[in-house]
Amino acid sequence: MPNLPIPKPLPDDIDALKAMVRAQQAAMDQMALVMASHAVEVEQLKLLIAKLQRMQFGRKSEKIDRQIAKLECRLEDLLAEEGVVDSLPLPPVVTPATGPATEPKGPVRHALPPELPREERILEPAETACPDCGGHLKPLGEDVSEQLEILNTAFKVIRHIRRKKACACCDRIVQVPAASRPILRGVAGPGLLAHILVAKFADHQPLYRQSVIYARQGVEIDRSSMGRWVGACSALMAPLVDALRNHVMAGTKLHADDTTVPVLAAGHGQTKTGRLWTYVRDDRSAASTVAPAVWFAYTPDRKGIHPQTHLAGFHGILQADAYAGFDAIYDTGRVQEAACWAHTRRKFHDLHVVHPTTFTTEVLRRIGELYKIEEPLRGKPPDVHRQVRQAQTLPLLVDFEAWLRARLPTLSAKSDTTKAINYALNQWQALLLYCDHGIAEIDNNAAERALRGVALGRKNFLFVGADSGGERAAAMYALIGTAKLNGIDPEAYLRHVLTHIADYPINQINDFLPWNVTEQLGTASR
Repeated sequence: MPNLPIPKPLPDDIDALKAMVRAQQAAMDQMALVMASHAVEVEQLKLLIAKLQRMQFGRKSEKIDRQIAKLECRLEDLLAEEGVVDSLPLPPVVTPATGPATEPKGPVRHALPPELPREERILEPAETACPDCGGHLKPLGEDVSEQLEILNTAFKVIRHIRRKKACACCDRIVQVPAASRPILRGVAGPGLLAHILVAKFADHQPLYRQSVIYARQGVEIDRSSMGRWVGACSALMAPLVDALRNHVMAGTKLHADDTTVPVLAAGHGQTKTGRLWTYVRDDRSAASTVAPAVWFAYTPDRKGIHPQTHLAGFHGILQADAYAGFDAIYDTGRVQEAACWAHTRRKFHDLHVVHPTTFTTEVLRRIGELYKIEEPLRGKPPDVHRQVRQAQTLPLLVDFEAWLRARLPTLSAKSDTTKAINYALNQWQALLLYCDHGIAEIDNNAAERALRGVALGRKNFLFVGADSGGERAAAMYALIGTAKLNGIDPEAYLRHVLTHIADYPINQINDFLPWNVTEQLGTASR
């Protein structure tokens, strides 16, 4: 979406001002075209979904279910895009068809069910006398607004009652300002928004399924509203995700990995393969007291330029698999490669499962010895790690390499065993690196653990609706994953952030990083 920046101060030159107005109008026209296109596609998707649902009980119902899931995911991401646009401080749009300036129409808001419990929060003006003349204040009336909230999985309505007082002498009216909300004029409270985000990105429940669940509880929340809420929340928390990335990239050792995510291609109903990249900073195994964190990034493909861009400012040790896209990073000299013994072991384990031999058994035994040395080192300082590895691990690895090289001439060059051995030997120096650096680890399991939730989501969601949906998913996975790494309940964390972030100074956004709010939230078991 185009941004509409307004320079401060504005230029005095009339021609420059005219040029700015034309640029603003062009950007707004472009945005209006995009949103109009989205609106048409949204209506088409709704009609197609309804048609497929009517056909759902035929012979090919399983195939239709999959088509519906595809379209629902695409619809969710389009609606989330509308939520992002709604959160921008744009002026009203003027078009020849509408004449005067009009506010864009949002979804129809259903009345909140009267049977839900209601909590009244009465806000009385602090003033006891008129601020203007000192006269006596008398009751004048009140403004009431309702907000749907969910607490401990139970809905209730919070009624914000802002009472008014008027001066008996000068008619001055006094009233507490309306409390800000995560979404401007939005009916959803921060707890409900946090619940929806965690259900979607941590518990892997698409919005259309959540809508059905809430309906069973007597609350009608259409997926259009929820989609816009997700988009607005992601826009609101974008600066926090940037702060999280800065913390991750400031480390001296990172774990990196990536995984596939199917993405729907607009207008075709076909899928393409996007990627979610994870970067984990977690040095607790080496007795570090720095908070662990994970940052995710989405890209539409797996080109090497993507991780090279992500890691442009990083200096230190990168623990990753043997993906060639990382090679340009290692070539700079500012990043050292630490390979993963878990990946290496997997190559031989897969052979052993299909056809166990004395060779594969011995390889797995030797790698197991390396892991046994690591067990008592967890949580100890880097110097201790290095000393033990130099004394115990390095001799085992020197012998292991010689044993593998001696085995190679006895095997066919095209055999799977030869390929597994060459995989290990081709990155042997990277596999040895953890012996020289106490902060490095024996494997890249920290990154694989971070991607576990993505794999579950991929199984449930089947698809991401668009590239923009992949970017939103990456942001939410980062916030939720970092909360979990720090032992914090993700829903409680997001509720806290969404309660306060709208009014918080942008230059103090680090205050909302998970480890900085543990005292307010308490901790949960990991």
